[in-house]
Amino acid sequence: MNLGLDGRVAIITGGARGIGLEHARTLGGEGATVLVNDIDAGRAAEAIDALRASGIRAALHVGDAADEAAVRDGIARAMSEFGRIDILVNNAGIGVKPARHVEDMPTEEWDRMVHVHMRSSFLWSRGVVPHMKAGGFGRIVNTSSSNFTGGGRPGVAHYSAAKAGIAGFTRTLAKEVGPFGITANAIAPGFVATELIGQFTDDMRERLHRQNPVGRMCKPEEVAALVAFLCSTHAAFINGECVCIDGGRRDFYWG
Repeated sequence: MNLGLDGRVAIITGGARGIGLEHARTLGGEGATVLVNDIDAGRAAEAIDALRASGIRAALHVGDAADEAAVRDGIARAMSEFGRIDILVNNAGIGVKPARHVEDMPTEEWDRMVHVHMRSSFLWSRGVVPHMKAGGFGRIVNTSSSNFTGGGRPGVAHYSAAKAGIAGFTRTLAKEVGPFGITANAIAPGFVATELIGQFTDDMRERLHRQNPVGRMCKPEEVAALVAFLCSTHAAFINGECVCIDGGRRDFYWG
């Protein structure tokens, strides 16, 4: 299936590792030019080198995805270097382990989680929409989580709330941009076998496999394939959705 991505320009936030890097590989492999944003300059440079070595046209933007000035700079970089922005994948975020229940959660932990996830999705979306309108085409994919769609786990209320906020933001954004040839959707991954999961104990990983109907965790390339389709010309009538990719687990209680 030709996804119609050849010649498109994509921005991927948090694209230096894990799922974000897989988004860049997949979109780039379909012919898109990618601008990789990440706060880690060293990892981002390594990612760009790897992408370019595989024949993907790629550029680097180092900056905090939730910082307004850095976002403006990243969008200006994409426009000056490539002259257009067609795709935005809001992937930047921070992970969380079940730790503090609401009654014990410091305000600064709540604020940081909401700031990183929701503010970055808002800032980048706001910044690219005018350029997508000018081009008559756009695809925005935000990253929610099965911690929202599955009801969350005790100890991660701030993460679940931020991811729910992203889903709500996406639904409203979709209504605003739909008339201009732009779609906005969200994905809700379950546990994905990335570097972060490598820090889990063998017992924890075995339990996660056992709890999932498919019997394993999601692969990063499976998430990237979903995003690539949502960014394609074939997905033009999918708008305002939050698409689960969790193997059918849904319930995120640590049973």
